[in-house]
Amino acid sequence: MSVTDPATGKVRFAIVPAAYVFLLRDCVHGPEVLLQLRQGTGYMDDHWAAAAAGHIEAGETAEAAAAREAAEEIGVHDLALEFVTAMQRTQRGHAIDERVDFFFVARSWIGDPHIVEPEKSADLRWWPLSDLPSPVVPHEAAVLRGIRDHSLSPLSHFGF
Repeated sequence: MSVTDPATGKVRFAIVPAAYVFLLRDCVHGPEVLLQLRQGTGYMDDHWAAAAAGHIEAGETAEAAAAREAAEEIGVHDLALEFVTAMQRTQRGHAIDERVDFFFVARSWIGDPHIVEPEKSADLRWWPLSDLPSPVVPHEAAVLRGIRDHSLSPLSHFGF
């Protein structure tokens, strides 16, 4: 979405903030990540994605949004959130994709992750970080590669 600055007439972007949570666990063959298969959302349906993610509400911190989304989407709480990157992303020509995404990992939590919103998620499954399913939402795949390779910087970009 874009807005016009009444003082200058310049078009400015209205940024949409979102928070993402990747649950990680250590296994014999290396770390695994919990991903959901999106369905019925109208955005990247039939793609694998973070187990929990969503828009940050007005007056809500990124960490609070991540915790809320984890409770709402996969039924876990008391996550030990670790910030991994903030991503500025765009899709040229599509103002709706002018976004800032805050990505977290959690290696501990309370509750057994499960699908809480079956109308939005067709599956929920653990995947080795070294062998992700296909397709994964592209900007999330970039973050997962960075987590796997230990190459993420605190600020990342996608689509520029």
